[in-house]
Amino acid sequence: MYLGLIVFASFFQYGQSFYLKKSAHLIVRQMRNDVFQHLSKLPVRFFDHHPAGKIVARVTNDTEAVRELYMTVLATFFSGIVYLTGIYIALFILDVRLALLTLVLIPLFYAWIQLYHRFAAGLNRRIRDKNADINAAMNENIHGMSIIQAFNQESSSQKQFEQFNDEHYRAQTKLLNLNSLTSHNLTFVLKNILFTGLIWTISGGGGGIFSIGVLYAFVDLVNRLFEPLSQMVSQLAKLEQARAAGQRVFELMDEQGEAPSDDTIIRPKGDVQFDSVHFSYEKEKRVLKDLTFQANAGQTIALVGHTGSGKSSIMNLLFRFYDPDEGTITIDGLNTKDMSAGALREHMGIVLQEPYLFTGTVAENISYGRPEATRDEVKRVVRLVGGETIIGPILDEPVTERGATLSSGERQLISFARALLVDPAILVLDEATSNVDTETEAHIQQGMNALKNGRTTFVIAHRLSTIIDADQILVLDRGQIVERGTHDDLLKRNGTYRRMYELQQGTDAS
Repeated sequence: MYLGLIVFASFFQYGQSFYLKKSAHLIVRQMRNDVFQHLSKLPVRFFDHHPAGKIVARVTNDTEAVRELYMTVLATFFSGIVYLTGIYIALFILDVRLALLTLVLIPLFYAWIQLYHRFAAGLNRRIRDKNADINAAMNENIHGMSIIQAFNQESSSQKQFEQFNDEHYRAQTKLLNLNSLTSHNLTFVLKNILFTGLIWTISGGGGGIFSIGVLYAFVDLVNRLFEPLSQMVSQLAKLEQARAAGQRVFELMDEQGEAPSDDTIIRPKGDVQFDSVHFSYEKEKRVLKDLTFQANAGQTIALVGHTGSGKSSIMNLLFRFYDPDEGTITIDGLNTKDMSAGALREHMGIVLQEPYLFTGTVAENISYGRPEATRDEVKRVVRLVGGETIIGPILDEPVTERGATLSSGERQLISFARALLVDPAILVLDEATSNVDTETEAHIQQGMNALKNGRTTFVIAHRLSTIIDADQILVLDRGQIVERGTHDDLLKRNGTYRRMYELQQGTDAS
């Protein structure tokens, strides 16, 4: 019978070990998938205020801490409660009076857990925050290592990192001290309280009531009672770590996002109108003020102005990365707020000043917006942007960390071809030729002349020589349009544009 019980129990031990851990892995996998999916729904404004390293820490480290909750903590508490229930049943069978004496453990144990939580919760939260700071600092230093070394700031970066690391260590030490004071001390104190009560009961005249056998069995059961209690107390630290980590993960999940929509819209002609648009990233500081302009389908609109004049903000609003505080933005007469952001962006393309490349081949980066594109289609857009001889031979080469092994011109041409492959109705070029040489720029300009037909193009430019042929040039200053017109019209005025052009040309524009 005893052998049979051992074999029977082994199946339960296997189930606890395998299925509980498997469930923990499945839960963490699902949690990470949910968090990653939710990140894609969050607005750009969220990422402007949260460093990438801290977000990564929540997706990886914090979910890993939650895994421990399911793999060890819950298993220990579940088996411990079952074990305690069995011991209490045995105690009541042995002697009801002595069993009632042991019930004092339950409120004491609960009170101790609450007291521990009160002090440990803040420390665990601080530890998780400092761990996120370490991740953010590491991420920033790795991406900026070339600048750090160029300016000989290795020691400064080291000091900053050591500061975060030391703060993390101090918080860990405080938690370790708390765990040392509470874990084994709890079971030691409770056990002695119980035995003191037993001695007091016996010395008060109860000695003759209980036989030696009952007392021995009671002491043995009490010792067994504290085994699961000790195991449960030893898991309190992991329980609090999991609670703190889970709270950070669910705070991220609670951020308001926009669910992706399957809505589609007919490819717009490209008539864009800004009507009395006001916008601010922060409520106290207006970036765009009463902005009004019209861009007809097929036109090229150039935005020029000093840094901080609001050029990139106009593009952020056009792509619905943000919505205006006041005023309306319409495309073909329809308010962009009434359109699904995803459906709108399907018909828009963008080339940034600093192109972002993903892991994969050059061809896969070009077809990023249209994964189903054929090889011939990829080659066609490469040819149209004038990159046949530059990026044509390297289409199958792998792209390493953000294209670090490629030249600025190659990265820009890849980004340009990627935008054109989706055949956008509205194309945005944000300083698209600033990182390419004169010859490459000539190729791009040649390709663009053939692609502007039927496409509304917005060009953000500091080099005014690249926008001479624009249908309309908007000169911005502190979020307002101070001048508008063609290149020739603006040169005839003795205004801001003329002064900027003369400054860049180094000669009198007249």
